[in-house]
Amino acid sequence: MRPFRVEIPQADLDELHRRLDSARWPGELPGVGWDRGVPLEYLKELAGYWRSGFDWRAAEERLNRYPQFLTEIDGVDVHFLHARSAEPDAVPLIITHGWPGSYAEFLDVVGPLTDPAAHGGDAGDAFHVVVPSIPGYGFSGHPGETGWSTKRVGRAWAELMRRLGYDRFVAQGGDWGMPISLETGLAAPDSILGVHVNMFAAFPPEDPAEWGALSESDMGRLGFSQHFEQDGAGWRLIQSTRPQTLSYALTDSPIGQLAWIAEKYKEWTGSVKSPEDAVDRDTLLTIASIYWLTASAGSSAQLYYESNHLTADFVTTWGGPWNLAAPAGVAVFPKDVVRPVRAFAERVLPTLTHWSEIERGGHFAALEEPELWLDDVRAFVRTLRGRSA
Repeated sequence: MRPFRVEIPQADLDELHRRLDSARWPGELPGVGWDRGVPLEYLKELAGYWRSGFDWRAAEERLNRYPQFLTEIDGVDVHFLHARSAEPDAVPLIITHGWPGSYAEFLDVVGPLTDPAAHGGDAGDAFHVVVPSIPGYGFSGHPGETGWSTKRVGRAWAELMRRLGYDRFVAQGGDWGMPISLETGLAAPDSILGVHVNMFAAFPPEDPAEWGALSESDMGRLGFSQHFEQDGAGWRLIQSTRPQTLSYALTDSPIGQLAWIAEKYKEWTGSVKSPEDAVDRDTLLTIASIYWLTASAGSSAQLYYESNHLTADFVTTWGGPWNLAAPAGVAVFPKDVVRPVRAFAERVLPTLTHWSEIERGGHFAALEEPELWLDDVRAFVRTLRGRSA
């Protein structure tokens, strides 16, 4: 375990500013808004703020408030935040981000998780918090070989928790953090107390005769999923098939990288007019900056190829079945891009014991609605605490 601090060389920031200053902008059809991608006027304004208003050094200071480390697992340096609670009965919790996310999504919940009493909560809800960066993302190493699928990351997380001395722990995540957390539970059946996810993919049976009675709400969720596959899944198809080709554009152009990320914070959240309706602008740019400054566009996309390349791989990666030895909890946020039907979830997640329909929020739940996310994680883990000894 080697201590780690975020310390970006000034030359890298100067290079970012130079590239932003010399951006080459495309044209735009009139009146299309967000329908065909990020609007030109919005992106120009956001890029201008990234260049002249956003303070990376302030973001860096905020990131460095929490203890961070590197450790080599399976040939790759894994970066992780590790904050221990002073409470003697704290439960170890490993939280996994997704794409286009980062460990920076969880900075605002580390304090309430580790020291709930200081944030108006119950000391009995305390956690030891581990937030790793997926290999290929941010400050983790970029794998130099193929094969880093969600299963391999799950095994790495089990090893990380073992090295930290956590014999019993809970795994939590959304987006890629969903299958990775479930794979962690499968990789460490004797250690996992439970798995909580704030996104769950539950595909309907191929034969509609097996669907059973579905409510109007359930049918609406199926309709939304069908529309999303037709209109909103382009990024996944590209990153699952040609990640290397995409990486040249995003690694060479900060404007391209920013647009590729900002679009998802608009479409996958409870925003109305712009991503900032749901996510703080400086936090959004902190995450975009991490991708840019670590040249993670291509390496992060490789996880899609490894896990989603073929239809069978996609269904297995996201749809299970998940034969966990421990209880599982699902929090459904209404503006998420995955809106599961509970009856289908129960078919592939037999140990599902906790299901919550959250009143607001979307894909980046801990970032958009930290209190609601915290409440649900705590509620799920309270049901497990009798098993934590």
